[in-house]
Amino acid sequence: MTITAEQTGVAAVERAFARAHGENRCALITYLTAGYPSPDESLALISALQEGGADLIELGVPFSDPVADGPTIQRASQAALAAGVTPSACLELAARLRERGVTAPLVLMGYYNPIHSYGLDAYTRDCARMGVDGLIVPDLPPEEAGPLRALCRERGLALIFLVAPTTGEERLASIASATSGFLYVVSRLGITGSALDATGELAQRLGIIRAHARTPVAVGFGISRPEQMRALVPWVDGLIVGSAVVERAPDGPDALRGYVAELRAACVCGE
Repeated sequence: MTITAEQTGVAAVERAFARAHGENRCALITYLTAGYPSPDESLALISALQEGGADLIELGVPFSDPVADGPTIQRASQAALAAGVTPSACLELAARLRERGVTAPLVLMGYYNPIHSYGLDAYTRDCARMGVDGLIVPDLPPEEAGPLRALCRERGLALIFLVAPTTGEERLASIASATSGFLYVVSRLGITGSALDATGELAQRLGIIRAHARTPVAVGFGISRPEQMRALVPWVDGLIVGSAVVERAPDGPDALRGYVAELRAACVCGE
């Protein structure tokens, strides 16, 4: 399937959420570190994410100091770095995925320093050229994102910002107005991979967030089991699963495809 210019970037991200909503479910967003367990295995594994039912795919850009990531993603990042995976290699991987027939929106999740070293203009240009639809930069606050945000807007890329449990309501409203594609809600304090308690406190906060949101709202950090997802489905437009996907990547494409299919089934509203 050929992807046209009108089907890329922020428009592709928005369309993925709209399609899921039309099917009475929330969107499933899965994460895998680019180049893990090895560069050669990445293609089949990421393809398996789409085949299992992922609506959007986050590709982690390996970095030596991933401050927001837990031990599972840290280990995957170190393995990818040791295998020579660079930001350029991540972009080339995106292009190869498109050639392979992956049509799901691809969002690069990576820290700001490698983007700055690459050059903001060159990075956003190459993202658009290689088939990347958006960026998540967890250590870049909106107040400091002006130049990158302008280039993403110029090239049609989504620039997705995060809100933390400690984010006050005034700042929440500001971040919600700045994000494009979707708003990434960090479910709880801490790093990726630790357990999520999908209780009333999170649901209450999601109600506040939705009152300010101008885009779909997706929740991540600590989501790994279908029962957690079913508890959150009424409150969100998307659910993000990262560390649990990375943990299963060494088991191969079939295992990953089956796991993602279980997650997808839990995204249906009213189930």
